[in-house]
Amino acid sequence: MELQHPAPTVKTPATAFVGDVYLTPIYSGTGPSRMTAALVRFTPGARTNWHSHDVGQTLHISEGVGLVGTRDGTVVRARSGDTIICPPGEEHWHGATADTFMSHLALLEANPDGSDPTTWLEPVTDVHYDAAQQH
Repeated sequence: MELQHPAPTVKTPATAFVGDVYLTPIYSGTGPSRMTAALVRFTPGARTNWHSHDVGQTLHISEGVGLVGTRDGTVVRARSGDTIICPPGEEHWHGATADTFMSHLALLEANPDGSDPTTWLEPVTDVHYDAAQQH
């Protein structure tokens, strides 16, 4: 057993997020474990860029109301306690609604070779984000 103390919270880079988003690392796998876990906090209107994960991603909403969108136009409105499974390779984005904060646990696995499992793409436009609010 190993006790790990919280790592410092960091503001996420504008190259991968729109708006103010803060990340607190929870765990980054060592040894056979490839799991990565983080608490991510989004201010109202903040969101990720489009991105995908080689091995998929699980999002567990811990507070507020969030949106998760995919390239085919599907948008899920998720509330505290909901869990969203994003399959491997699916291009998606996630963030807070325009009028609420949202926090989620982001859970994913590193690639077996240790390389970054996330491919970051272009920002979600205001037009696309605004349309997602209707869901």
